[in-house]
Amino acid sequence: MNVQIINQPAAAPENAIAQNRVVLRDIKWQTFKALLADAGDNRAWRIAYDQGVLEIRMPYQQHEVPKRLLEDFVTAIADELEIETMELGALLLEREELRRAIEPDTCFYIQNESLVRSKIIDLEIDPPPDLAIESDFTSSSLNKFTIYASLGVPELWRYRNQTLQVYHLVEGQYEQREQSLAFPFLPIAEIPGFIEQSKTIGQRAAVRLFRQRIQQILQNSEG
Repeated sequence: MNVQIINQPAAAPENAIAQNRVVLRDIKWQTFKALLADAGDNRAWRIAYDQGVLEIRMPYQQHEVPKRLLEDFVTAIADELEIETMELGALLLEREELRRAIEPDTCFYIQNESLVRSKIIDLEIDPPPDLAIESDFTSSSLNKFTIYASLGVPELWRYRNQTLQVYHLVEGQYEQREQSLAFPFLPIAEIPGFIEQSKTIGQRAAVRLFRQRIQQILQNSEG
């Protein structure tokens, strides 16, 4: 078993942030599952597994804040549309026959919510989440797009460097698009601005402003 610890390039001491990411190679699926079972449900670290390569990472504050806000934004949209969604956070998405697994920063069932309501998700028989969200403060050593695509997740949001990118799964590969598949009316380019505003006005105030913007868009569409 090979172990690779990836460190961030050197920075000024006051700005240095340890990149707590460990990559384990030549890990069998059974070993991977045993590790998760031994760690239990209360572990803080998250994983991605791709055909023998296991990445373990700890989330940062700079990573968690955008993720939490994006969760709140999706929930706000669902409330304004009066639709049901199922938010499953860092649900382990896995397919043993593919030897691939990943824990998104958060994920939602939206279009297929009624199909999985009150169920224990099994991707061998159930559809994958309709939307997965990644807040990439640090880079991954794995190609997460390949993992998500193989699991069939139809829409992926990636927030990085104050930019939100939206991807649709098309014929087994992700293509960047200007609109959300789940919420075509959503002004994707405006969302980073609300996240930045939260740094000065607070998170709940930013969510309220976002909700007001969604209300305005929906009202205009009705007119």
